[in-house]
Amino acid sequence: MTVRNGPSILIIGAGFGGIGMAIELRRNGFHDITILERAADIGGVWRENTYPGAACDVPSPLYSFSFEPKPDWPQRYSGQAAIHRYLRGVAERHDVLSAIRFGAGVTDAEFDDATGRWTVRTADGGSWIADVLISAVGQLSRPSLPAIPGIETFAGPSFHSAEWDHGVDLGGKRVACVGTGASAIQFIPQIQPVVAELTLFQRTPAWVIPKFDTDYTPIQHNLFARVPGVLLAERFGWWSIAEFVSLGLVEFPVIARWVARIAARHLAEQVEDPQLRAKLTPDYPIGCKRALFSNDYYPALTQPNVRVETTAISEITPRGIGTADGAVHEADVIIYGTGFKGTEFLYPMDVYGRGGRKLADAWADGAHAYYGITVPGFPNLFLIYGPNTNLGVGSIIYMIESQARYIRQAVRLLADHPGHCVEVRADLEQDYNTALQQRLARTPWNFCSSWYRNAAGRITNNWPGSQTSYRRRTRRLDPRHYTLTPVS
Repeated sequence: MTVRNGPSILIIGAGFGGIGMAIELRRNGFHDITILERAADIGGVWRENTYPGAACDVPSPLYSFSFEPKPDWPQRYSGQAAIHRYLRGVAERHDVLSAIRFGAGVTDAEFDDATGRWTVRTADGGSWIADVLISAVGQLSRPSLPAIPGIETFAGPSFHSAEWDHGVDLGGKRVACVGTGASAIQFIPQIQPVVAELTLFQRTPAWVIPKFDTDYTPIQHNLFARVPGVLLAERFGWWSIAEFVSLGLVEFPVIARWVARIAARHLAEQVEDPQLRAKLTPDYPIGCKRALFSNDYYPALTQPNVRVETTAISEITPRGIGTADGAVHEADVIIYGTGFKGTEFLYPMDVYGRGGRKLADAWADGAHAYYGITVPGFPNLFLIYGPNTNLGVGSIIYMIESQARYIRQAVRLLADHPGHCVEVRADLEQDYNTALQQRLARTPWNFCSSWYRNAAGRITNNWPGSQTSYRRRTRRLDPRHYTLTPVS
């Protein structure tokens, strides 16, 4: 049922968060929705990341919307193209594409105290006004290049893995890879067989866990499609494993130690050379950085055309990469697998709330929000995949669905009280984040440097608990936690 005269809604971003949010609103009668997308297609990270081997490290039956199961995933851990096709199919079936304005990169958003509405401006000169503003730009949308002296002087091709230059032929080239994160362990096994030499510059080794992948067969596709409950059982099984392992982050460290033993055995079985194995052995607790899943990363590093360099990088020269020992490692191509600017939420957008206060100023010490969704002083503004909603273990799609349902309830509250603004109480938001940081202090994420922490050391990205605990907390919006203010 369509809500008559319901609030108008602007959503920024057409990835999983923006598409899922729009569908949740439409399924509950809200249709005055516009999605602003800076690119020419939907997909977010699954549009941008086209590097060789790009895939999800969450099983596809779990990394999908609960209301849109897919019985014919090509494999358990599907690749970028299959995930992008899935999201486009979901958007088409729910008629979301008609609500998207492509090429509309948001530059700033401003709340008007007098009207209780948001004005959003885009880089193409457009201006949009709505009652509700929802940001779904995610945490992993801006590639991060390292601050290395001379990085702009390299004479050959260089690019970030999220901006892969498919016009560069790596065949027979000397390739330098900087970084050993989730993208690097996927593209390195793909390019290793074709390059002449590959030098991997590793600052810290990763914990790598076996990937229990498989190609789904036609028989399995038929079972998933035709036998009730089989696909749900596959989804539930992987969800249960993620919930169990997440308990090792805080409540039961013995689980983390058990996972660490699996990873250590994986390394020992795949790397015989003791010197290389020592280089690849982490010296920090598992979970402190993102644990990675791969069956072919270690074997690629053992090949004769690959060298793992652990000496710190000092500079980039026109010829290659200089290290602290004075050596220059010559290269024809440099690839940066150095991750994203995950702690710079909503940047480079400028967002101004009540009284013209800038969100960047409110977040000067680190981004924070009530359940990662809403910020005091910024009425009718909601976030999908906001601060402290990332997971160490599990599917972010599950979290996005929880947030979308919660935000939909806030929109319903506004629909039931026309002419009002809704804003989370500052005291509750502060108490929530104080308790959250106390719990985060007990997690392994405090014991090393990672993209989970900002420059001041505050953990701004991760949720320190299970998916179930977050779903339970956000299942029902309590109006007592919010202030409804009439528009003057």
